[in-house]
Amino acid sequence: MTIVPITSADLDAAEVSWFAALCSDDYRYLGVPDGALRSNWEHCSDIVKLSEELGFRNILCPSSYQVGQDTLSFVAGCAPITSAINMLAAVRCGEMHPIMLARTVATLDHMLQGRLTVNIISSDFPGETADSAYRYRRSREVVQILRQAWTQDAFDHEGEIYRFKGLTTAPAKPFQQNGGPLLYFGGYSPDALELCAEQCDVYLMWPETKDELAQHMKAVHDRAARHGRTLDYGLRVHMIVRDTEVEAREYARELVSKLDADQGDAIRARALDARSLGVAQQARNRDLADQEGYIEPHLWTGIGRARSGCGAAIVGSVDQVMSEIEAYQKMGIRAFIFSGYPHLDECRHFGTKVLPHLKTCSLPHVYGRVPATVPATPLGTGIRQ
Repeated sequence: MTIVPITSADLDAAEVSWFAALCSDDYRYLGVPDGALRSNWEHCSDIVKLSEELGFRNILCPSSYQVGQDTLSFVAGCAPITSAINMLAAVRCGEMHPIMLARTVATLDHMLQGRLTVNIISSDFPGETADSAYRYRRSREVVQILRQAWTQDAFDHEGEIYRFKGLTTAPAKPFQQNGGPLLYFGGYSPDALELCAEQCDVYLMWPETKDELAQHMKAVHDRAARHGRTLDYGLRVHMIVRDTEVEAREYARELVSKLDADQGDAIRARALDARSLGVAQQARNRDLADQEGYIEPHLWTGIGRARSGCGAAIVGSVDQVMSEIEAYQKMGIRAFIFSGYPHLDECRHFGTKVLPHLKTCSLPHVYGRVPATVPATPLGTGIRQ
């Protein structure tokens, strides 16, 4: 396994985040709809509030056209009911004009007093099947425009997709005056890696073997170095933690015990990223796993049978889960986005059994940026940096 150079000064602390199930992705039994867990404001905001109460530092708010709630509206609604947790809002590049998006994000950042982070997405739109390279060129232009709108009062842009001259943007500047919210990004194609290396701040990966993760990190690290940049690295993965490994594995089996294969196929197919390289790699992991679905001793691919995208979970006892997290940190990963089913229950399991033993931080920028606001007192027993 190749270990990438560790570039962040305080890598012993990690940004530990949870997941708001905005896109109708919450189950007691995977693939079996449960009215009590449906995507609505009450249920998903409860996930956010519990995550903050337990000490998670950020929460991913995903985006989907087919199901669920509007991401940016949800994030705005969370501003007055939270005070410390960051909000990681998923933004699909191109669905909103970049100048309008820049203003919307800046407004949200003020509502959250600097607690906004952004997950850049480059998927197709409904009815669109665009070339991958084109989608990433579009995303690059969007990010370039966002950066300029957040830092300049006027600018020109002459691109393939967007063109304007002498555009004024004042006073639509974010609360975070040092360049705007951190940009998180995930993707596997050469065009995706180049966009992340050149424009974004945190490279997010889905669960694979540690060797494969290290290869992705090395590829992004090398590309970023050519641009004179240094990135942070993150892992988006599900979680099943119990007092013993036996209990955790039993729950994993129970979670898929009522899954109909056709229903699982339908859930995966409805996602607009269903044909992406990342999703294909998650499917390959399931093919390579053992009979119980494990591709590593504690990495279970069964969840991918009923969802597109992130399709594996860390499964084990408290000590085993902590050892896995420590191993990822030693590789150079310092941002974690966890989730579990049902999301409130697994949030409580992890938040009470594991999180109090982890040194956590709100992710700073490795080349000079720091969070705009840092609450004076720590949440839970995590150490705020």
